[in-house]
Amino acid sequence: MMKGMMIGLGMLVSVSLIANEELSGKVIAVIDGNTIEVITRENETYKILLHGIDCPELEQDFGDKAKKYLEKLLLNKSISVTIQGKDRLGNRLGVIIVEGTEDPRYELLKEGLAWTSEKNPIADLELIKEKAREKGKGLWKEGNPTAPWIFRRQQTLTQFKSS
Repeated sequence: MMKGMMIGLGMLVSVSLIANEELSGKVIAVIDGNTIEVITRENETYKILLHGIDCPELEQDFGDKAKKYLEKLLLNKSISVTIQGKDRLGNRLGVIIVEGTEDPRYELLKEGLAWTSEKNPIADLELIKEKAREKGKGLWKEGNPTAPWIFRRQQTLTQFKSS
């Protein structure tokens, strides 16, 4: 029993180190509306997901529009990233600041191109999302748009049944 506790503590330490990591670099690719690739000054490449938001998948309505909007905001720009941890797939979650001033999460939410996280949404981000919803911006023009986490679950179920 003591052994398991020690392993658990070790995992907590490594997670906290990851969460405090800071990166600077240039955005070399936008994968989708909330995922980018960054190359650092040390020539290391990182895949970063925007912490606290989730954009439509590329196959969904507004997915391509979210990606193009993020490209406009970030592609080939210098950014700093504060790592907030990792998702269940091991991808780094980060808060990104563009050239010292702009947080793209706010812009995506204002335009109605993102949801806040499914679990434990960040209050500041939730307020911005709700304003966009009230104004009927972007994906909120649709009566009841499908959240990306629901879309992904539906795709997983469809793929499982067809194989």
